[in-house]
Amino acid sequence: MDEIYLHLTGDIHAIAAANNLLAAAVDTRIFHESTKSDKALLNRLCPPNKEGKRSFSDIMFRHLKKLGISKTKPDELNPREVKKLARRDINPASITWRRVIDVNDRFLRKITVGRDPEEKGTVSETRFDISVASEIMAVLALTTSLADMRERLGKMVISNSKAGDPVSADDLGVGGTPVLVHAGPFANIAHGNSSIVADKIALKLVRQGISQDGLKLVELGIAVQKACENVTQPLMKFLCSLDISITEEINTGNSKVIWF
Repeated sequence: MDEIYLHLTGDIHAIAAANNLLAAAVDTRIFHESTKSDKALLNRLCPPNKEGKRSFSDIMFRHLKKLGISKTKPDELNPREVKKLARRDINPASITWRRVIDVNDRFLRKITVGRDPEEKGTVSETRFDISVASEIMAVLALTTSLADMRERLGKMVISNSKAGDPVSADDLGVGGTPVLVHAGPFANIAHGNSSIVADKIALKLVRQGISQDGLKLVELGIAVQKACENVTQPLMKFLCSLDISITEEINTGNSKVIWF
């Protein structure tokens, strides 16, 4: 099979990953809304920075506009506005967004999710569709530009609220800081880390001012002792070749590389 299909001839894997990320966001939203107060939800959406100040992300401004809220700072919201912003009140029975997989596995046509006790009773039935049946695939095929694709993806309806209003992907606020996921960061293995290629790209972007805060995070695997031995040695050689001083926090001019 690998002689025929080397994963270089299509976007199916990217489509499946994006589709299932949205499906996970739907279930996660239902879980958190059923277990947390309005204030706690707002704290997750708009966490304070080191100075204790909160701010809205760009994608949240889109939702605020949809809600008819013109305020620009989280601390300016009244309790009614906090509830409108923090909650989607998704009706689980109305969810139309399914997970997808690029395998013809008939036993995944109907499944039950959320059975772990940690999910606190958020059990529901769903199913897997074939990856190419995802609406994201249709958007990708019909889009005319990056901006057009962003608009179309945001308008995808995933369910209704308990009041009967449509809930879109934009309403969930899936988005944020760009991440380079190359190799296996956070994996529970000794080499669970980002690749040097990804580190090079990130450092270059930071130097060019694309990263607003000038910060690059390097995440190592849980088996940290072996990870440090396998990863930091070749990466340190690369950083030293750039005349970067090696400290606990590696300063690169206006940028930092922080290990965690």
